[in-house]
Amino acid sequence: MRPLNEFVRKHHGQVELGCYKKFMSKKIKNLAKLKPATRLCHVGREYAEHGMVNPGVYHASTFLFPDVATLNDRHHLEYSYGRFGTPTSRALETAIATLEGGHMCKVTPSGMSAISTALLSFLKSGDHLLMVDTVYWPTRSLIDTMLTKLGIETTFYDPLIGKGIAALVRPNTKVIYLESPGSQTMEVQDVPAIVAVAHAHGAVAIIDNTWTGGHYFKAFEHGCDVSVQAVTKYIAGHSDVMMGSVVCNEAAWPQFKAAYEALGLFAGPDDMNMALRGLRTLDVRLERHQKNALVVADWLRGQSAVDTVLYPALSNAPGHEMWKRDFKGASGLFSVILKPVSEEAVAKLLDGLELFGMGYSWGGFESLVVPFKPHRTATNWTAEGPCLRFHIGLESPDDLIADLKQGFNRLQNKS
Repeated sequence: MRPLNEFVRKHHGQVELGCYKKFMSKKIKNLAKLKPATRLCHVGREYAEHGMVNPGVYHASTFLFPDVATLNDRHHLEYSYGRFGTPTSRALETAIATLEGGHMCKVTPSGMSAISTALLSFLKSGDHLLMVDTVYWPTRSLIDTMLTKLGIETTFYDPLIGKGIAALVRPNTKVIYLESPGSQTMEVQDVPAIVAVAHAHGAVAIIDNTWTGGHYFKAFEHGCDVSVQAVTKYIAGHSDVMMGSVVCNEAAWPQFKAAYEALGLFAGPDDMNMALRGLRTLDVRLERHQKNALVVADWLRGQSAVDTVLYPALSNAPGHEMWKRDFKGASGLFSVILKPVSEEAVAKLLDGLELFGMGYSWGGFESLVVPFKPHRTATNWTAEGPCLRFHIGLESPDDLIADLKQGFNRLQNKS
């Protein structure tokens, strides 16, 4: 019988560390020349073994080394300990970094952990943070608790400030944080103008890029240094995964990577696998989310009980021109301001809905709606009516509208 290594060398290629290198899927030579939908289907598949279409799910903590020399050189190896990466994590991280157009990526156990790790990577005691006033409310909570305790000072700013943010920059401003569109109220920021100010003052520009899963807004093409996402939302896409991601440009990567590893972060392999599966269909799902949302948002705009529909993709909506300039598409998430009405009337609308669930997330295949009250400290929220945030899923928009029609009848005591 021929030795295993000789057999493998003949049929599968080179030998590494005394073991054979498994047959890997072909790696596309130039992903950049391909259309985004094609890239989503192929990126990261080079980590699949034995000719399989999908990378394996590695449940790994300990890696063994064949000798002392290799053990001592472990920091130069692709894999040395479970928390530092497996083929499963490499496939997903490569895919997300390619999706966003960044240098490299790390995944975290939740979207919030991605936000907190990104901020802690670039801020220290005595630093100043400029934070958009419309930010995701758990981020505000992080600032009011942990960052304040660490001696990091924060100034919240008007999301529509644009290049005027230069007046708020201090000598110790280290990070300017953006979220576009804004959480809940959907303000579209002038990202290039704000990023230009950040770079002129040596600050890092971080953006929450979750609204279209990094697919229709390319943060790095618009100058951002770091892009964070809740992978939980559109990338995973099925309301069954908790995960975040942080993608950096080449300059920001070493500092972020060091903090990520020091904090001991990692995500579970099964969730990584499910997120990678979701990413493959991101293009077709977002196309349908947007198509459905435009139909439902336009119908809502025509209802007598509705004051304003906050959906930048909708013509004449707030932020539409900026959205049209910077975005390649939209998602299924938008908000509605109702005309003044009682909380009891809003409850009648929502409680009887059959196709819209009430839950604090979005990005899955199902439609959702929740009431909210905007929280502001740097700007004033002047709308008098109640606010609703909608996520339009993959159902037929005709069925969704029929459900909402009954809800608005209840709201106006027409049923």
